[in-house]
Formats: sequence, C-alpha cells, structure tokens
Amino acid sequence: MPRDARCNRGGNPGAGLTRAAGPIHAVRVNSRVGHQHPGHQHRGHQHGPAGHGATDRRWLSTALAVIVAFLVGEVAVGLAVGSLALLTDAAHMLTDAAALAVAVVASSISQRPARGAYTYGFTRIDAVSAQANGIALLLLAAWFSVAAVRRLVHPPDVPGSAVLVVALIGVAVNLLAVLLAAKANQGSLNVRGALAHLVTDLWAFLATAVAGAVMLFTGWVRADAVASLVVAVLMVYSGVGLVRAAGRVFLEAAPNGSDPDRIGRSMAAVEGVTEVHDLHVWDLGAGEPALSAHLVIDARFDCHEVARGVRQVLADSHRIEHATLQADHQHGNRPLVGDDCAAISRHGPGYVGEVGVIDH
Repeated sequence: MPRDARCNRGGNPGAGLTRAAGPIHAVRVNSRVGHQHPGHQHRGHQHGPAGHGATDRRWLSTALAVIVAFLVGEVAVGLAVGSLALLTDAAHMLTDAAALAVAVVASSISQRPARGAYTYGFTRIDAVSAQANGIALLLLAAWFSVAAVRRLVHPPDVPGSAVLVVALIGVAVNLLAVLLAAKANQGSLNVRGALAHLVTDLWAFLATAVAGAVMLFTGWVRADAVASLVVAVLMVYSGVGLVRAAGRVFLEAAPNGSDPDRIGRSMAAVEGVTEVHDLHVWDLGAGEPALSAHLVIDARFDCHEVARGVRQVLADSHRIEHATLQADHQHGNRPLVGDDCAAISRHGPGYVGEVGVIDH
C-alpha cells in the first residue's frame, strides 16, 4: 500500500484529535483530515479507577460506620458539659461522615461508563467531591474561629476531665477510621478529600485532649477556645489544598509531578519524529493522566510505527497510558513549527526532533 494511503501527508493539523475515548463509532474519514492510526488503544483500561471502586466503597463505608457511632456519643457529652472544643470536633466529625458518605456515592458514580453526552465518563465526579469537601472545611473553619474568639473573651466553665476522656477516645476512633479509609485508592481526589477530613479531625482530637488536660490540671478554661482555633487552622490548610487540587483538574492543568516540557522533548527525541506540537497534558480525574498531540513524521518512516514508539515512551517514562496522537508525514521540506502550527501558541507548545528536515 502506498505510504500516502496509510499516513496523511500533512492534513489539517488540528483535525482528528480526540481527547478521550468515549463510545466507538464507525466514521468516514475525509482525505483532508489527519489519518486514523491504529494503536489509540488503552491496553484494556476504562476511564476511571474501575479496579478500585468496590474495594474503595467497602473501606470507606466501614470508616463511616465507625465515625457515626462515635459522633452520637460525642454530641451528647459536649452538650452535657458545654464544651465548644467537643462540639467543634463533633461538627467536624459530622462533616467527616458526610464526606465519607459522598465519597462512597461518588465512587459508585465514577464507575459508570462513558456514554451519550458524557464522553469522558464520570471520573471527574471525583474532583467535584473533593472540591465540596474542601469548601465545607473552609466554611466550618470560619464558623469555629468566630465562636472560639467569642469564648476567648467570655470563657465558660468547662470540666476538663470530661473533655480529656472524650478526646482520647476520639483519637482512638479517628485513628481507626483513618487506617480503614487509607486502604482505599489514595490516587483518587475523592478518597483524599475524605481522608483530609479524618486526618484533620484526628489532629483536632489531639488538640482537644491537650486542652482538656490543661483545664483539668491548671484550671485555665480558655484552653478550650484555643484548641478550637488550632483545629480551624488545620481545617483551612486541608480545605485550601483540596480546592486547589480540584481546581487543577477542572482547569485541565498537567497532573502534579508531570512536566509537559520534559514530556514534549522525550516525544520529539523518538526516532522518526521531526516535530511535536499542539501538546496537551491533563488529568481525566481520579489520578488518570491523558495526553493529545500532533506528530510530524519524517517521510522515510512509517508514521504508525513511530506513533507506537511514542506511546511506549509515554507509558514507560511518564506513566501516561491514555494518549491520542495525530501522526502526519512532513510537508515536503517545510517545517510546520513557526507556521500553521506555531511553536508557541494558544494550542500548546511545539518541539522539534533531531531528524531534521528531509529534502525529497
């Protein structure tokens, strides 16, 4: 078969780029559109953490049961003794329970396959859940801070012994819940959001236990409010981290730890590649990186074989299994970079390979 029939010699550089593998359709390929190459396979994977879903839900549900059982008792004791620190911890544990419940539901939704208008599937429900958890933490931190400042000005009489005992039990309960939830897939923002709640609450109980000990042995009742402020600071830290991480997914930033420039250079270094441009690297959600790019191939090489080599580099060196590549042969001896596919443009950076321009 002539090479022109197998690889488009410089079709529309923007056409044919499909960013996610949704439902498969049979299509007629216009000769002007970049060719359909074999190998846009994902080695059997499905969008979303399919291998973790049921296991994640089991561990998260167990942690939820532990949290809810303790929550009821803590609210009762907090109301009985009038401790803001205990009620703060209880309210935070309520958000823990809500976060775990949302995480269980989100884990189930994220397993739904791509269909209809949802060509990405539902993996980004993971980021939605994480953002909701982060915003909840920030709102609660603001409310607890206001209440704590009021108690610093007008401190109530709080029995330190009851606060200390309940806080120590809370440390044990939260430690158990953290260990259970940590067995779920921590590459998921959804799981990380639930864990952030639990870990923050663990530190909150430690701070409350210290406050209870201070009140018991020194009588300084303002320690209760100080512990609440410490918890609020921890909640702000966790909340900002979750909102930022979810924002990176929604803005389609490159996943943490990925260097698009390094990826582009390694792609351009593959034998047969003369140019790489329109490079985009983003996170589908649940820690699943994806990439799309336009490759310009030296006319002496089979573009399908070169594209397979690029995919192998992406999988082995950058852990990117989901790569959509448009591979075209070079336009005579004219490079595309700096012309119709600019090296620096809003469509993504460009990289020039080492083969150079071939004179036909």
